[in-house]
Amino acid sequence: MDSTPRPRIGLLGLMTDGYEPVFPGITARQERYAAEIVAACADTVELVFPGAAKNRREIEATVASFNHQGLDGILIVLLAYSQGGWLLRALQDNRLPIALAIVQPDQEVGKKWFELDLTVNQGIHGAQDNANLIMRQGFRCQYFAGNRHEPRFTRFVEDFGRSAATYRKLRQLRVAIFGRMGGMGDILTDDLAFFATIGPEFVHQDLGSVVSAMAQVSEADLEASMARDRKTFEMDPKLSVESHREATRIYLGFRRHLQASGFGAFSAHFDNFGADGRFLQLPLMGASHLMAEGYGYAAEGDAVCASMVYAAHHLAGAGNFTEMYTMDFTLNAIIFCHAGEGNWATSAKGTKPRLIDRFLGEGGLANPPTPIFGPQPGEATLVSLASVEGKGFKLVVARGEILDINDMVNCEMPYLFFRPRSGVEKCVEGWVAAGGTHHEVISLGDVSARWRMLCTMWGVEYVEV
Repeated sequence: MDSTPRPRIGLLGLMTDGYEPVFPGITARQERYAAEIVAACADTVELVFPGAAKNRREIEATVASFNHQGLDGILIVLLAYSQGGWLLRALQDNRLPIALAIVQPDQEVGKKWFELDLTVNQGIHGAQDNANLIMRQGFRCQYFAGNRHEPRFTRFVEDFGRSAATYRKLRQLRVAIFGRMGGMGDILTDDLAFFATIGPEFVHQDLGSVVSAMAQVSEADLEASMARDRKTFEMDPKLSVESHREATRIYLGFRRHLQASGFGAFSAHFDNFGADGRFLQLPLMGASHLMAEGYGYAAEGDAVCASMVYAAHHLAGAGNFTEMYTMDFTLNAIIFCHAGEGNWATSAKGTKPRLIDRFLGEGGLANPPTPIFGPQPGEATLVSLASVEGKGFKLVVARGEILDINDMVNCEMPYLFFRPRSGVEKCVEGWVAAGGTHHEVISLGDVSARWRMLCTMWGVEYVEV
């Protein structure tokens, strides 16, 4: 279901121009080597390589060009030795995330090597000088050393590319907030500090804008969306056409407003819908549909978590908003669920989500149609971005697996059982001790390396429990 485009990363291939007079043709040889790196990573990342940068002027021009093109990040590779000082001004003027990969053309030292063979394989030599410059100047950087022909290298480039692209997307993100729950402390943050550090802009909205957008939804759009639901979901016989139509109108109204105003994520407090007086249902189906389309979402006005759901879409292909509820010591797992919102696009392969008529007392409104599904079992990554004292942030992460269990007969909301790698007790103790919030984002697969890279780009503490 991952439809995110390939990240575009500039490949900064460094070598000094002093080699060419000594070893004629060495530049072309090393540029062919760089082209092999580009080809090896092409399935997941578009590496843009304009040619070797051989002196300070060329390095600065190349990095400036990468920034001007709006690429997602820069991967630095030493094609031979290159003086670290030549990188200084380029990185001082750079706005893109960077990574340094220590790789080489050949993977073993030949017994009959000449000086040229040593020269073209001295990636460590130049990398040390440049890495020292990066460290001393405090530039945030990801590092790799290894065999370029092994999956570990292409996985590193993909992880860096996804993290860099997400970092850039978050700096463009606008989050709509339709009210916040009073007294819910762990959703609160310094909005300006979040804007400066993490990237998204929070914009408080009135539900009237959604009502106006709902009024503009055409009958043709309503029918088309309802037909898609009937094809996508197993429909509850008790769900009336009128209830489904109203839920669809709310969903399309939200989507129309978010699109028109340039929002990629939103959060809403349920009590506001009943108090408003113009809504017949809570937007559970709408929130679920929008998450499945790639929008960030969280409940109760938690714009921080909504931003992290959006980030997970780009880091991992899909994110899901959820909450920890209960420890199950028999399963060594924790059950997660919320009022009824869930990214049904993460449903287990070979299954069909249901759309049910469901009573919900919150908000005091009519039964909201609710998607029910079991997510794909297997490895998963649970994340919470917590605000700490002052302007700081901390990312709390738990790795584990989603269990293949979906047998609760009376639970009319999407749920999942997550088994932490560290065990239930250690995970929960570590989570609360680190300040992990009660709203979380969970994504399929172990994408902790990408979250860790993103924390480096932000300058935020990463805590795994």
